[in-house]
Amino acid sequence: MHRLTRAVLVVLATCSIIACTASSSAPSTLPTAARAGSPSASASAQASFGPPPTAVPGRARLQPASGAYFGLNLDWGNETAAQASDALGHTPAVWVQFANFPMDDATRANVEAFVEQVAGVGGMGLLTLEPNGGLDTVTDQAAADVGDLLARAWTEHGVPMFVRFAHEMNGSWYAWSQQPTEYVSAFQKVAAAVHQRSPSSAMIWAPNQGGGYPFMGGKYAAAAGSKDATVLDTNGDGAFDAKDDPYAPYYPGDDAVDWIGVSLYHWGLAYPWGENELPRPGTFEKLIRGVDTGAHQGGGTVPDLYKVYADGHDKPLAVIETSILYDPSAASGPSEKDLKTAWFDQVYSDATRTAFPRIGMLNWFEWRKQESEVGRVIDWRLASDPALARSLLDSAPEGWLHFAGE
Repeated sequence: MHRLTRAVLVVLATCSIIACTASSSAPSTLPTAARAGSPSASASAQASFGPPPTAVPGRARLQPASGAYFGLNLDWGNETAAQASDALGHTPAVWVQFANFPMDDATRANVEAFVEQVAGVGGMGLLTLEPNGGLDTVTDQAAADVGDLLARAWTEHGVPMFVRFAHEMNGSWYAWSQQPTEYVSAFQKVAAAVHQRSPSSAMIWAPNQGGGYPFMGGKYAAAAGSKDATVLDTNGDGAFDAKDDPYAPYYPGDDAVDWIGVSLYHWGLAYPWGENELPRPGTFEKLIRGVDTGAHQGGGTVPDLYKVYADGHDKPLAVIETSILYDPSAASGPSEKDLKTAWFDQVYSDATRTAFPRIGMLNWFEWRKQESEVGRVIDWRLASDPALARSLLDSAPEGWLHFAGE
């Protein structure tokens, strides 16, 4: 997520756009030590976990046969996977981490420590690769190196890995933003290496939800008249603006993409946000469908990400981050229990399962952190109240959510 405030640029439609991310510039520090400079996959130890979980005919890589993985975006600097699992009363199937890319030795060691923690609870990893030095740093060698690292996650630890490369590329706040031609080339390069070197891994293409596109005012917005702006003028009217498609110019192709990804949050009913407010009925579904919820400045109806890309390209959908704003310092408004129950009941519901059968992953954002957009600490966590978290997870539709070991 970008670190720009809403006052600087057109307000974006989801929390994936904000500082809900564990780390934008560097991975969270893990308490577990890890090795640096591991050997290449070809020189790694003989696999001790059996054949890698390659794609089953008719399904994408790592796609569950039915239902959806329950996952967690954890504050790794303050909590371990084991501690979080104990608080939830369930062990998440998917665990999310961020890493600078290409990786230096320190980043690589941190990622390997992350894999070791995930292995310790029998989970799967989801690694967000962030080319903060720009897309021209994404070389064939860097792609091969990450492919080998992911392969070792399986051969040495039995951990399958999802890769979310250069997320929110349609935004204007990252060094890889709004450069469609270069982005597609870089994604394809990484995907080719991952697919060739790590059959136990899957690639996720994850644009920012399109409400508010093209998010003008960000540091990396495509300049008027530039080559990128011309490519992004999808309707050919001579202007790069809200009438252009926020997704199509960035799609790397079906061969490169295994899963479609998106992050969807409830910040409030109207901008400026900051109040504890219950979501309107159907908010989660509207966000997936691209329908304007009325809560976001610069919003509007955009293409239906689920229909066009999950259905249209025969891909599973991962909701990589989701939660609802709760300000623990607020003197009035709905309680934490009421807020998180309301959002959980929209996201993890029979209605969601029925309307979106291609959803294969739903990850809660488990952070309590300062948010510049509201100027206060927001508690996004599900397990801030462990009893509530356990009750909500137990209330999910029977047989739908998959946890580690299932």
